[in-house]
Amino acid sequence: MLVAPALLLLLLCAVALGRLVNARLDVASAAQQAARAASLLRLPGRAQQVADQTARAALLETGRACRSIDVTADTSRFTAGGAVAVTVACTTELSDLGLPLPGSHVSRSTASVPVDSYEYVADGRQ
Repeated sequence: MLVAPALLLLLLCAVALGRLVNARLDVASAAQQAARAASLLRLPGRAQQVADQTARAALLETGRACRSIDVTADTSRFTAGGAVAVTVACTTELSDLGLPLPGSHVSRSTASVPVDSYEYVADGRQ
């Protein structure tokens, strides 16, 4: 009888830790996929939109239930040989576990991918 509550608390802590680790890995993967998709564009104007769509699709595919998703694409170096960086943030709920933890945790990851020197054309020509 005395051991059961301690085992339950240990199990809930393991579940919370698993959620946090899984969220971190999923967000890192989504950031990498979004940065790659944005780097394939020829015009930097659509990079934010494509990065946002790609990151959301990647997180949805993994089953990650994010309360909120924030995607930011940095295209300040979007030139031939430059890079595009995408930051993805996902808020994971922890309040449903009933532990004395904060109600949620934000996992954030940034990925940077080089813009292809041979495919890039500044004016959008093929």
